[in-house]
Amino acid sequence: MRIGKVAEHTGVSVRALRYYEEQGLVIADRSPSGQRQYPQSAVERVKFIQLLYAAGLTSNAILQILPFLDTLVATPQMTRRLTDERARIRVKIDALTKAHDRLEELIRLAAEYENSPATCSASADIAASHTSPPRR
Repeated sequence: MRIGKVAEHTGVSVRALRYYEEQGLVIADRSPSGQRQYPQSAVERVKFIQLLYAAGLTSNAILQILPFLDTLVATPQMTRRLTDERARIRVKIDALTKAHDRLEELIRLAAEYENSPATCSASADIAASHTSPPRR
């Protein structure tokens, strides 16, 4: 599969695919004319790489994890790395969940008070200070 097709199927730019190859994350054979030829499995591999990047892993961390994807043979170091990355992601998920829940609460309160005639006195004071003439 040519680089443009992999890009099309994964939503990743050709430039990103070249970078992944440079980093050793994907491997392409070369045609006699020098064009990159990727195996069909490259599509799922690139999608997985994107998922790991989105989770905050570096290319170096991804490079250490990918051999397990290929061989299903894990060293103790690789297992430790996978466990550490999972724990790091869990901390992010928990923080995002707290932020999400707080926003849900604020949205509920905003909807409840949306049509209320009451205004926040601090907001009213600020608005008044911007509309009144300067004191001398």
